[in-house]
Amino acid sequence: MADKETGHEEMNFESALENYLTPDFGDLEEVSITKGTIVRIMGDNVLVDVNFKSEGQIPAAEFLDANGSLTVKEGDKIDVFVVKKNEQDGSITLSFEKAKRMQVFDQLEDVQENNRVIKGHIMRRIKGGYTVDIGGVEAFLPGSHVDLRPVPDMDALVSQEFEFRVLKINRRRSNVIVSRRVLLEEERDARRQDLLRTLEEGQIVQGKAKNITEYGVFVDLGGLDGLLHITDMSWKRIRHPREMIQMGQDLTLKVLSFDRENNKVSLGLKQLVPDPWQDIQARFPEGAHIKGKVTNLVDYGAFVELEPGVEGLVHISEMSWTRKLRHPSQMVHSGDEVEVVILGVDGDKKRISLGMKQVRPNPWELVAERYPEGTILEGVIKNITEFGMFIGIEDGIDGLIHVSDISWTKKIRHPNEVFKVGDVVQAKVLTVDQENEKFTLGIKQLNDDPWAHVPTTYPVGCNVKGKITNITDFGLFVEVEEGIEGLVHVSELAGKKGKPTAENFQEGQEIMAKVIHVSGDERRLGLSIKAIRDEESRKPKEFHAGPQEAGQSLGDLLKAAQESSESGEEASKE
Repeated sequence: MADKETGHEEMNFESALENYLTPDFGDLEEVSITKGTIVRIMGDNVLVDVNFKSEGQIPAAEFLDANGSLTVKEGDKIDVFVVKKNEQDGSITLSFEKAKRMQVFDQLEDVQENNRVIKGHIMRRIKGGYTVDIGGVEAFLPGSHVDLRPVPDMDALVSQEFEFRVLKINRRRSNVIVSRRVLLEEERDARRQDLLRTLEEGQIVQGKAKNITEYGVFVDLGGLDGLLHITDMSWKRIRHPREMIQMGQDLTLKVLSFDRENNKVSLGLKQLVPDPWQDIQARFPEGAHIKGKVTNLVDYGAFVELEPGVEGLVHISEMSWTRKLRHPSQMVHSGDEVEVVILGVDGDKKRISLGMKQVRPNPWELVAERYPEGTILEGVIKNITEFGMFIGIEDGIDGLIHVSDISWTKKIRHPNEVFKVGDVVQAKVLTVDQENEKFTLGIKQLNDDPWAHVPTTYPVGCNVKGKITNITDFGLFVEVEEGIEGLVHVSELAGKKGKPTAENFQEGQEIMAKVIHVSGDERRLGLSIKAIRDEESRKPKEFHAGPQEAGQSLGDLLKAAQESSESGEEASKE
């Protein structure tokens, strides 16, 4: 038995010696991956047996995790990369990291060839894109391949994990280019085809706001974009879609129309709720008093929300009975709660006309009752303009005294010649126009028109005595009584040698003239000096010997003026 055991040991020894002298290293090749066993961990190195003459030595750093701890132990089976082997001395150079890299590249090539996806972790931003960790291999993700549309915050993607398509691999340079956009496009196209097959008008769909413009919102329905027009967003009036919708907001919408040929989809949001304008006239009859909230001001008025989705317009002319407003902000502001009266309802056009001033009585009606035409009242001058004066009558109501209604006789170019702001004046009510909101007064109407008696007092043919008040190129103005002036036209003057002239007269001089035209309505009194001269020239000479009853004769005045003029001329010649 012992002999047998001794023979067996000798045979094992010989077999081992043979194996040592002529080792079988298999197909171990350089630049390839092979299996190995960790036989010893010594400080900074790990010894790995790959069935070669000697163990390979790999830096322990290649086996550390993110926390700096070893991920292997003695006896573990691992894949290593044969960097170099030396048959002469039996040395071998191995790499655990390169083996991992090679295996990842093999996996990436398989993913690329079979058009599969692979997960990766975005590590950091670099110029033109990102660095992505894919199983220990750093791949490049171009910025244009991150998403279907530009990413507003590119830093937000760092440290996130996504699925990618492999676009390009270069083992020699260890370059890998991946894309997320290609994968998203494929998913979008697939969803789009499904959507095109099932989409119908009236269908309720889910979408995400992807672009907001002044006229509406483009919504991503999942591979197909639809337009939500601003007029289909709300039953109430909105100025911009951003008042209701934000970028990226998830929306539930109704398909209003679908053009399959051009792939155009029209969407609606307000159609998901009942139309508040149905039976609008029954809920808001004309004349009803309603409270509402001011939602928007425009130059021509204010929009007031009566209930959700129903707005009416208070035109600027319907805001105040008395104030002349330049802008609605002089009366109300956005957010104010106001009481209004329904003036008109148009259900077809979805328009409601509102009034604010109608809530209170029309003060013009009260003024018409309180101050009928002919009433004499007192008021304070609030404002003076070139054309007249405004007198305060009631709160917010002014009466106008036109410059032509200040005096019957005085020629007033501007009211401030006679009055100033703050003066208290008496006036007579001339007209009260409720429709046009005009209240006119007159001061001169407090007295009778002095021109009313002129045709009777100064009939055509009578002689009058008056004082020259103004000398013009076209004649003389002569005041026959206070406030009443007549005109002696230049053609009615008696001048030297029979030629009409005004040079022989002076302002303030008293003269006699004959009335040749009179009109109380036109306020015109035509006088003639020549007519008196002609009349006196036809009388007998002895008739002129005595003084006239009405004063010195016109002939005497003219004769004296001519003699004075001739004496002056002779003296100057001498």
